Amino acid sequence: MSAYGYRERKFFVEDVPFDALAAAYGTPLYVYSKKTILGDIRRIEQAFHGLPHLTYYAVKANANPALLRLIAGEGLGADVGSRGELWRALQEGFPPERCTFSGVGKRDDEILYALEQGILAFNVESTQEIEVINELAAQVNKRARILLRVNLDIDAGGHAYVSTSLRHNKFGMPHARALEVLRHAASLSNIDVGGVHSHIGSQITKPAVFTKAAEAIAALVSGLRAGGVPVHDVDFGGGFGIQYHGFVHHRSLPAEHAEEAHLSTAELLQPAVEVLRSLGCTVSIQPGRSIVAHGGVLLTRVLYRKETAEKIFLIQDGAMNDLIRPALYHAHHQIVPVELVGAPFETVDVVGPVCESGDFFAHDRRIQVMQRGDLMALMCAGAYGYVQSSTYNARPRPAEVLVDGGTHTVIRRRQTVEEL
Repeated sequence: MSAYGYRERKFFVEDVPFDALAAAYGTPLYVYSKKTILGDIRRIEQAFHGLPHLTYYAVKANANPALLRLIAGEGLGADVGSRGELWRALQEGFPPERCTFSGVGKRDDEILYALEQGILAFNVESTQEIEVINELAAQVNKRARILLRVNLDIDAGGHAYVSTSLRHNKFGMPHARALEVLRHAASLSNIDVGGVHSHIGSQITKPAVFTKAAEAIAALVSGLRAGGVPVHDVDFGGGFGIQYHGFVHHRSLPAEHAEEAHLSTAELLQPAVEVLRSLGCTVSIQPGRSIVAHGGVLLTRVLYRKETAEKIFLIQDGAMNDLIRPALYHAHHQIVPVELVGAPFETVDVVGPVCESGDFFAHDRRIQVMQRGDLMALMCAGAYGYVQSSTYNARPRPAEVLVDGGTHTVIRRRQTVEEL
């Protein structure tokens, strides 16, 4: 059962009405549902059906300390992309032996810090990176465990900015060179080869894409073993898509065509897991969006209605600096009113106050007629929301609140102007 819904025409998260949150904390405001995040974690874990595995939460998706503690408490590991993310993950309870470090550009100080903390593995992206890690590990008398990220040249679809596994992308090594690179890595004095890693894209909604990647990984592992390179671990990455369109249903809301309806990470993973099961490896994944996206909402308030001959604009107090995904990717977030008043629908642009034409949340969106002071909720904003926010236009970052049943707690206070 969803944590979001209307009760007597007011929109609730768990047992808390959104208008009460706006009154208590102001807007714009990030609101998270504990029930939703825990539910999504537990459904993902069900996909493995006894296969030895480890789920690493992709910290980049949302790094709020309270949410990290919540996720670590479920026994997940953490995948990080910087020293800062690793420090934060360790601070909030992720054990170092359940942490991996990914990314194409790890600095020397970041590598040394990760070695000193005793992380499980580095997901490496080039021969030179492996050699640098080997040299740094020798300096501190450590052995570094690596998994080689392989570029499978698979088109996962979606926006070009989230493509990660085509041959012209910066990520990974060509799969045809994996044997050569890992043989070289195995010859180095302070490197332990653990296996291979892949990540083919983001917001992937077709199980067949993951199955194709799993089949490519299985063939690669077979070839590596035949070439004398043992493979014990396969990190299958992330990119599991979620439902953005039509996430909230009500007869008084405009219908949204939802190709991703009823989409779940478990369903996306299941065929791939069956392929990977045959390898006899520990399989890991790196979900981020599919753990936290549905659990977060950006709550905003209409400042003005502006009507021209061509458009109706709803100008509200949230902006691209609070949630950049629509401006960056033309990403869709369902927008629902916090109170259903029986008004007719109209077609509007939902925009913010920042001095950029790219400051929008929706173009030509059907929505209930709204007036100055009305509240709206931008759904599925828990991933790549606050974590990508900025203080552009000298706008302080919003507060973040966690809802648990009928209680709500500030988990990050609103930034002040003096702190800019």
